[in-house]
Amino acid sequence: MIYPSIDKILQIVDSKYILIQVAAERSKQMNETGHLQMKEEEYICKRGIGRALEEIDKGLIKIHIDEEEK
Repeated sequence: MIYPSIDKILQIVDSKYILIQVAAERSKQMNETGHLQMKEEEYICKRGIGRALEEIDKGLIKIHIDEEEK
């Protein structure tokens, strides 16, 4: 089972495309800089993409969409 649930996260982010784009960008950032927003032992997932999704789920990453980009 995937954690966190995609259905739960889609209540925060209303577009799967934007969710994947943000999670991939954050995962890449974590790999390059090593900066984590939670303590490493607090993460359930061990991979960057899962950790990025956990950060989105916990509200540590805010997603703002410009109306012009829609």
